[in-house]
This record gives sequence, structure tokens and C-alpha cells, in this order.
Amino acid sequence: MIILGIDPGLERVGYGVIKREGSRLTVIDYGLILTPRVAITERLAQIHREVLALIETHRPDAMATERLVFAANKTTAMDVSKALGVILLASSEKGLEWAEYTPPEVKQGVVGVGSADKKQVEFMVTKLLSLPKPPKPDDVADALAVAICHAMRSRVRI
Repeated sequence: MIILGIDPGLERVGYGVIKREGSRLTVIDYGLILTPRVAITERLAQIHREVLALIETHRPDAMATERLVFAANKTTAMDVSKALGVILLASSEKGLEWAEYTPPEVKQGVVGVGSADKKQVEFMVTKLLSLPKPPKPDDVADALAVAICHAMRSRVRI
């Protein structure tokens, strides 16, 4: 199973593509989609195009995202929600299974503890995917973490 994990944002979208074969996880690709400070419609169109390109390149079986949680900044929350909307549109256009996980579910899936901190998650992402060093920036580590969480969750369902 190939899984595309996405950490949505308007300026930066983290992505991670992993493959699960039995209990083995391997990384295929990871990185950032960066959008310039232009009109939001142009940024959203770029995110949509680049997510479609990732799907076409890697042919994932599923896409997973982390549930958006914002306490303070409603403007940021709205912009990220718009970005998530075009990401989900790309997923739907390509017929992908989609799953969403809360931050504690992602931490539980990767570390085994729902209250784990970012450093613990980063450490386990690096270890589980046999990476030479922790993925940077945090958006990329978060995208890989949500992909791992989905791999662990879907393995249980099979």
C-alpha cells in the first residue's frame, strides 16, 4: 500500500509518500510545496496542481491528513481550510481513499502515546522510515507522521 501524507498549509504544504509492505515501511518521497505571496486563488491553484502531480507520479492508494485544530487565529484557520479543500479535491478527482486523524491519533500511531511531543514523533518517524536524519522542516515530518499513522491504522483493519 502506498500512502500520501499531507500537512496542509497555504504557504507551505508538507508531503510524505510511504509504502507499507507487511510490517515494513519505506519512504518513497517527501518535501514541501511552497507558494509565493500572490493572490490566494493562485496559491490554491498551485497547491491543487502540485498535489495532483504527486498523485500521478506516485500512484498512492490512500491519502491521509491531520485534522485541523486552531484555537487562536481564525484567519489562518480559514486559509488552511481552503488549502485542505483543494487538496481533498485532488484526492477525490483521482479516486483516492482519504482518512483524517487528530493530532493525538497521529502521535499514538507513530510513538504509541497520544501525548508525545514533537521531538518524540520526529525521532520515531526517522527510525520507522530508516532515514539518515530527521526530516525537516516540521511540515514534512508531520506529513510523514500522518502517513505512518494511516499505515498502522489500516494494517489493523486488514
